[in-house]
Amino acid sequence: MVEGTTFWELLEARVALTPDARMLVDQDDRAVTYAEFRDRAEAVAAGLAERGIGAGDVVTWQLPTWIESAVLLAALTRLGATQNPILHIFREREVGFCVRQSGAKLLVVPSSFNGFDFAAMAAGIAADLESSDGRTLDVLLCDRPGSGTGAGNDLPAGDPSTLGPPPTSGDEVRWLFYTSGTTAEPKGAQHTDATLDAAARGMCQHMQIREDDVNGLAFPFPHIAGSIWLLSGFHTGCHNVFLEAFKPDTVVDTLARNDVTFAGSATAFHQVYAAAQRAADHPILPRVREFPGGGSPKPPALHYELKELFPESAGVISGYGLTESPILTMATPDDRDEDLANTEGGPMPGVDLKLVKPDGTLAGVGEEGEIRAKAPQLMVGYLDSTLDAEAFDDEGYFRTGDLGTRNERGMLTITGRLKDIIIRKGENISAKEVEDTLYTHPKVADVAVIGLPDAASGERVCAIVTTAEGQEPITYDEMKSHLVDAGLMIIKVPEQLELVEVIPRNPAGKVLKQDLKKQYEGSSPTRR
Repeated sequence: MVEGTTFWELLEARVALTPDARMLVDQDDRAVTYAEFRDRAEAVAAGLAERGIGAGDVVTWQLPTWIESAVLLAALTRLGATQNPILHIFREREVGFCVRQSGAKLLVVPSSFNGFDFAAMAAGIAADLESSDGRTLDVLLCDRPGSGTGAGNDLPAGDPSTLGPPPTSGDEVRWLFYTSGTTAEPKGAQHTDATLDAAARGMCQHMQIREDDVNGLAFPFPHIAGSIWLLSGFHTGCHNVFLEAFKPDTVVDTLARNDVTFAGSATAFHQVYAAAQRAADHPILPRVREFPGGGSPKPPALHYELKELFPESAGVISGYGLTESPILTMATPDDRDEDLANTEGGPMPGVDLKLVKPDGTLAGVGEEGEIRAKAPQLMVGYLDSTLDAEAFDDEGYFRTGDLGTRNERGMLTITGRLKDIIIRKGENISAKEVEDTLYTHPKVADVAVIGLPDAASGERVCAIVTTAEGQEPITYDEMKSHLVDAGLMIIKVPEQLELVEVIPRNPAGKVLKQDLKKQYEGSSPTRR
């Protein structure tokens, strides 16, 4: 591990050790070394300074998983600015809210991406802000060279010798990550270099990351895990493969071409790798050591499937965390298969977890409770401090809203959400339990279980299923028999089965259950 208290100090420490080692490569084989990255980021920092950006200024940026995005991120850390990375799926309403609440001085977007006109959106947000609040919002367009989209705008560059000294404290709020959780408006979680670095150091330790490791970064880089993976590279000297978007027909070729050792990063992605290996007559990822997971619960059977298909790997090495407190737990490749399959690993260094039952008492081994945490990677608080009172309990533990159990080895299993419990005739039903059981049926490729309003039972259980390749669609009777034979209580058996081509997920792999609930709200049960 390198030493440093700030993001920029850690980058400088890595450059001093391995300046010519590869740091980033993208799907078009553009690559930068650590020294090249540092020099480019410092030049961009100077260019932004000429544009009026300095320490403490808030910069909102909404860019895909590009090398340019990482350079911008590092440049802002060099200036000591406060940055607000936003996922590219956010649109005018959410981006405008973030810009307004954060007090952003600059908004950085691509000209266009995936057919959406980001330049027009940004111009509209700036115009609305000026007319409603009298504030001027500077807009900067940034495009990836050779992408075929946008106008080819590059990040500004200046003379690094004009810059002042970099920040020296890692404890100041320099990061605003907005969650799209369960509230009407996004919530801004305030982080520091120190909170992000705590997650990175723990991840390096649990995953046993080495200098020769290659990580396939196949999720939106503005996600909080993007900066954590950069920091992990600073600590270990590993490098990341940036994929602009997760496209099943091309992603495996990119990862294979770059000899990845880590192929992440969520269940939906792992299923693509498994399908590709089943269809191949040779090892498609010959160096893969681990399949990092997170962002959404995994079916236990997936770990064993990946171990069988990729016998040299440790299988799924998953972790659990939130934007507010990233990577609270994580597995290690030395854990038992039963723990890798069924849990999200043990606590990261310095993490203090407690599970609280509905009556306020602590849950014992195997008992379900709400997961609450104190941790060095825990956010400072929400930007809207009025949200903090509900977010923390009387002892200062962060209330995750997630339900879980711990086994005798302290490994955490996510069992559901406090707000994702289906209440049918007064009985609580865990959607995840039904999902995990359904996933073991050979005809099921993917599944989401939701609760729908029902006059007779309050809520009815609805299973939404995609069919496994080469299989006939599962029937309702087959589904019911499978669940009952697996020992599920009859009250937990879905009353409704819907067959779909694709289950909607966000770029981080989480199922968009609110969209599914809206889609099927007026539908009728399959059986009573």
